[in-house]
Amino acid sequence: MAETRMIPIYSVRTGTVGQLSPVEKTEAEWMEILSPQQFYVARKKGTEPAFTGMYHDWKMKGVYQCACCKTDLFLSDMKFDSGTGWPSFSAPVSELNIRTVPDRSQGMNRTEVLCARCGAHLGHVFDDGPPPTHKRYCMNSASLAFVQQEP
Repeated sequence: MAETRMIPIYSVRTGTVGQLSPVEKTEAEWMEILSPQQFYVARKKGTEPAFTGMYHDWKMKGVYQCACCKTDLFLSDMKFDSGTGWPSFSAPVSELNIRTVPDRSQGMNRTEVLCARCGAHLGHVFDDGPPPTHKRYCMNSASLAFVQQEP
């Protein structure tokens, strides 16, 4: 019997790291649960136009999760206005919850950010963010889902 690979994922709700199964679906299954825009961005590595995404100017307190698998990705406390037109964060909730890979598409040299659990394309990370991390995780709203913090 094949052994299921487990990956460590940090949960904001519990404050702990759990071992979870990767989320793997066929293209048809993703198309059934995601909007066309979410599918294009998250599963086909698309990019939404600047200043058009739901969360670029979002001010509520809470947790930004992966739109595909609901893995916790970013806290609103780490969000900042980068002026780029995309939601930008100085750090993820945990390095466990994301993966980064080189992206040399479109004639650029960038670092792509993916969800560690389902492989969704989230956006890119750059080294021009605010202290203390000096990182700018420039994400697509279409790849994110927001859960409001309870009062």
